[in-house]
Amino acid sequence: MEIILIQDVERVGNKDDIVTVKDGYARNYLIPQKKAIAAKPSAIKMLEENKKQRAHKEDRLRSEALVIADKLSKKKVKIGAKVSSSGKIFGSVNTIQVAEAINKKGFEIERKQISLPEDSIKEVGNYTAKIKLFKDVIVDLEFEVVGE
Repeated sequence: MEIILIQDVERVGNKDDIVTVKDGYARNYLIPQKKAIAAKPSAIKMLEENKKQRAHKEDRLRSEALVIADKLSKKKVKIGAKVSSSGKIFGSVNTIQVAEAINKKGFEIERKQISLPEDSIKEVGNYTAKIKLFKDVIVDLEFEVVGE
């Protein structure tokens, strides 16, 4: 039986794939669990239209991400932290503080999009964070941790 997967199913396929499985597996498990629908001609047409619309939307989002990436790569951010006399930070700098500093510059970046070189930064200095704006659009942002 041919079916269209609504979500990823291990060892069967990924979302929006048209696959052939045994009739009982489709009728008794995949379709009742809302993991698949029968591959009727009308459902296949709907799937193709949805793929087209999704591709158009992703192209638009990718182009917006590239514009933001271009602007963001030219910025340098400073993050203030309380520092001891030896240059160590009390506590650490994490993605939350980096996101707040970027948002003050006029961008809307969530902390989930940011990955730091180390788990947490505990010393004053220059660092580079990777910001994932879209699936394949990743920007390196230089930031400096300074003492307050």
